[in-house]
Amino acid sequence: MDRKEFLTLFGAGAASLLYSACLSGCSTTDNPVSAPANVDFTLDLTNAANSALTKDGGYLYKDGVIVARISAGNIVAVSAACTHQGVSVKYTSNQFYCAAHGSSFSTSGARTGGPAKSALKKYSVTLTGNSLHVTS
Repeated sequence: MDRKEFLTLFGAGAASLLYSACLSGCSTTDNPVSAPANVDFTLDLTNAANSALTKDGGYLYKDGVIVARISAGNIVAVSAACTHQGVSVKYTSNQFYCAAHGSSFSTSGARTGGPAKSALKKYSVTLTGNSLHVTS
């Protein structure tokens, strides 16, 4: 085998590897992301770090969970990672939204649109005075 033949074969092999990696990276299928399993934390709503939850539409992230205040006395918690490719969702306009690829989810975590094929995991929320307890 001469040098030209070797470089031709090597280049074709490298190109096929790169092509297959590109195709798998551009796939539109769901790559489910695991939601946190053993969630158990409490947020003090009088603490400045948690002040986002004192107004409607406010949200914060804690231990892989996004906690959002829908309205007075109505706070929800769902897994923060979009089930499509794991990008953190945001809370806006009464829904959870993944800006990376356009997936959207209801306040219960149900998928309402976009490439994600599964719902966000919802967690239990208990509000007692200024203490918010989130559990799985």
